[in-house]
Amino acid sequence: MSAPRLKEPIETDRRATGWRNLDWQRLSHEDDVVIALIDAARTAGQLALNFFRSGETTSAAITRKAGGSPVTEADHAANRYLEHRLREILPDAGWLSEESEDSSERLDRDLVLIIDPIDGTRSFVAGERGWAIAIGVIYKQRPVIGIVHAPALGETYVAVKNAGARLNGREIRVGNRSRLDADAQVAGPLAFAQELREAGLEFELLPKIPSLALRITKVAAGALDACLVSADSHDWDIAAADLVVAEAGGRLAGFDGHEILYNRAATRHGKLAAGSASILAEIGAATGQARAG
Repeated sequence: MSAPRLKEPIETDRRATGWRNLDWQRLSHEDDVVIALIDAARTAGQLALNFFRSGETTSAAITRKAGGSPVTEADHAANRYLEHRLREILPDAGWLSEESEDSSERLDRDLVLIIDPIDGTRSFVAGERGWAIAIGVIYKQRPVIGIVHAPALGETYVAVKNAGARLNGREIRVGNRSRLDADAQVAGPLAFAQELREAGLEFELLPKIPSLALRITKVAAGALDACLVSADSHDWDIAAADLVVAEAGGRLAGFDGHEILYNRAATRHGKLAAGSASILAEIGAATGQARAG
């Protein structure tokens, strides 16, 4: 389903969506700023799809980052478009993206855009469909709008603070399973899963979804009961999906007892899990037991 377009031309964006005039705790899915961000995510997705080859290696040129992970010309094209378009929509917001040079200037902003132009680049390169565009709008270190758009799957997850979460326009909720058991569906890294099993938890471990943002939103939609996240994820991997799962009645959390905060100088996070409150309590207890052992 294509997103509705802004009723007014782009030139009016600064007046129509100036963030100082918005109550970030009282937005709705129908507000112009939300609609504009969804439209931007879908346009970036189409740019990436121009390079995507289902079941085949991408047509995009591929280079390697310092740590060896791939980045493609599709990542850079989507990032350039998003930075241009999102700065039009929210001109006073700071900027943090996986594919942009970071600047400490963002730390002085209450409002920050946190972007992953293609989350799951390895999947994208291999012609697999499990990749997504992630857009998080952060206000005072917590997300107020989260968009995870998976173009090859035809899925667009949108969350607005205090207004719920939707998949392709329909409201979503986390599943009603209250505890992990042999039938529980969990996705995440094998090492983390083994740690939990050694602590006594039972569940079915599904293949890891390459896009971390998409893996978390699957919990929000009830397709997974829990999602496990290794240490060293970055703000851009999780910020948008954090709000999606929260507004669907679940939570993304670490095991230190503190709320996840974004737009800090350090963008990395420790081990995390997403799920219902009761399932997260189980995982947290098992993680603590493993540490104590």
